[in-house]
Amino acid sequence: MRNTFFFFSFFLMFMGILAAQELNCTITVNSDQVSQTNQQVFKTLERALNDFVNKNKWTNRKFKENELVNAQMFITITDFDSNRFQGNIQVQSSRPVYNTSYQTPIFNFKDNNFDFEYIEFQPLVFNQNVFESNLVSVISYYVYVILGLDADTFSLEGGNDNFRVAQAIVTQAQGNNIRGWERTTDNKRSRFELVDNLMSNSYREYRVAMYNYHRKGMDVLADNNSTGKQVISGTMKLFETMIKRRPNAFLIQTFFDAKSEEIQSIFSDGPKTDIVSLKETLNSIAPLYSSTWNDIKY
Repeated sequence: MRNTFFFFSFFLMFMGILAAQELNCTITVNSDQVSQTNQQVFKTLERALNDFVNKNKWTNRKFKENELVNAQMFITITDFDSNRFQGNIQVQSSRPVYNTSYQTPIFNFKDNNFDFEYIEFQPLVFNQNVFESNLVSVISYYVYVILGLDADTFSLEGGNDNFRVAQAIVTQAQGNNIRGWERTTDNKRSRFELVDNLMSNSYREYRVAMYNYHRKGMDVLADNNSTGKQVISGTMKLFETMIKRRPNAFLIQTFFDAKSEEIQSIFSDGPKTDIVSLKETLNSIAPLYSSTWNDIKY
């Protein structure tokens, strides 16, 4: 009986640990561009970051194992000197589509301004109210962006709480004179710009589009392909409205960086829809992907 009690207590504790996690994130540190004979520090950093992201409790919400948010972070180190690292980070996330085994891409973003200091085996600790290090701040910032965007695909503007934390991280980091956090007129892909746009009413159509595209479109495709396609096609019109108010909107590029190939694939298969009108809209709002839109031939 005593052994049963301890087993049950351990089981509850174990389940509590699982529930505390929100992310199923793989972080890869690539040091191929660095002429460093001792690669151990990069391997240690990679392990530490994977533990930091996947074992921390980032929100008050309890996630079941099948609800964990799938994500990847690819860190490329381009320069290394002692404990100083310079490079870039590519962040991707996805979520499952209802009644399918398909993972739809949500976020695909490359941040070229990633400088940080790291001493091997140093603890990585996140404190929302204190700037601990640029390494912790950048990784934590993207964790909350990922969680916020994922929540936006399940409920309208469901990511607000996560985006507010990301904004708080930006505020704490800006006083440390480190590139990537600044608010400037020429750096339209800064961390400040990304979360500021996400929380701005000027770009609200992006948030509505994220919800409509995924919850009313993608999640419907398996049961009603025609209706799902109509919703996804109609969602593109929201971007036309946003562009009229904010030409060259940064968020539109982030959307199609993740979605262009998926959209091409969806509308290159039956049942047939008004492809001519859709392609006109897509070429209008995302001309950088015109070659992809031209491949929609159904």
